[in-house]
Parts: sequence; C-alpha cells; structure tokens
Amino acid sequence: MSDLIFDYDGTLHQSMLTYAPAFRSTMDWLADEGHLPRREYSDEDISYWLGFNSADMWGTFAPDLDPAVRERARIRLGEDMAERVERGEGALFPHAEEVLTELKKRGHTLIFLSNCRIHYMERHRRVFGLARWFDHFYCCEEFGFIPKHEIFRQIAPRHSGPFIVIGDRFHDIETAAQNGLRSIGCAYGYGSRDELAKSDIIIDDIRQIPDAVSALSE
Repeated sequence: MSDLIFDYDGTLHQSMLTYAPAFRSTMDWLADEGHLPRREYSDEDISYWLGFNSADMWGTFAPDLDPAVRERARIRLGEDMAERVERGEGALFPHAEEVLTELKKRGHTLIFLSNCRIHYMERHRRVFGLARWFDHFYCCEEFGFIPKHEIFRQIAPRHSGPFIVIGDRFHDIETAAQNGLRSIGCAYGYGSRDELAKSDIIIDDIRQIPDAVSALSE
C-alpha cells in the first residue's frame, strides 16, 4: 500500500466557491480605500492564485502594496472565506467522498498537505469531517511557509512510504519531481495541463484517482 500525499484546494475542495467571491470583495475594498485601481477579475484571474501560500500570493500579486495594508487585505480575504465555509457555501468536488472512502478501504494511508494556514486546515477538517479519511494533516504555516517539496523532506521520515503525490498545481508536481516520487496530476482542478506535464499520470476526473493510484502502486 502507498502513502498518498493529497493537495486539498483544487484537488478535493472546490475552492472557487468561496475564494472567488471573497477575492472580489477584498479587491473592491482595496479599490474603495484607494490602495489599488478598480478592475474586473475573471475566474481565471482568480483561480491562478489557488495553490499558492498566502505570503507568496500577496507578495507576487501586489508587491508594491504597503505591507500593513497587504496584511489587512490577507486577513480580510481569509475571514470572508471562513465565514462562507461556516455558512455552508463551500463544498468538496462531487465524488470526492466516495474516492477517499475507496482509497481508505484499499488500505492506503492518506496525508493532507496544503499551502494553507493552520486555522484554514482545522476549519475544513471540522466542517467536512476530513479526519474520516486522512491519517495525518500538514500545512505550510506549521513549517514557516517553506515550499511543499521542502516540507515533504521534513515529514517523510515520519512515514513508511512509498509515496504518491496527488494535486492540481505545479507546487504538487514539483514536490514529486524534486523528491523522486510518483505523481498524479489532477487536470480537473485549477492548474493548467502544462503545469502537470511532469506527472506520471494526468487525470480529468476525480473518480480516476483510485485506478491511477493502483497503476502507480504496481
């Protein structure tokens, strides 16, 4: 059996349901306060930032913004998303629960590894009952926001392996590539197929994960 390292947003969680409206609301606030010019953001513009940790996102998205304002915007966006999740506006992808249940039934160890903050991870763990499937939870805030491929090197000794990385963004595929791991690229998520080119298997439907895991476990 394998240790499956799952990305969360865009791989299991339909993040745009809460991220897109929270992002647009935060951008309106920044424009109202005169910190950024007002503009329209497409879903494609917004979804690009999913998968980045918040420090990298804001540092790249608005590098010239006053750091204090940037931090207020980060907190505002995060709180908006949290409120939406608590109101039931968030959701896992259709069939995510059955896929995770099947993987557990087959005896795999499921590991949550996300570029999120601790409060985000714990909220989603509670709201969606993620502990039903996941044996271990890790997020980048616990490791000082270092890249996922470096986090893996710290957590790997805690697990027996072999490992398979499953995710929708380049951060996930890079984690596998830089550590000699196998990977499944989830093209139904928020990354481009180009980002997933180095994956061992690229899938277009979440329901393909169990078969892809079996193929890489042979």
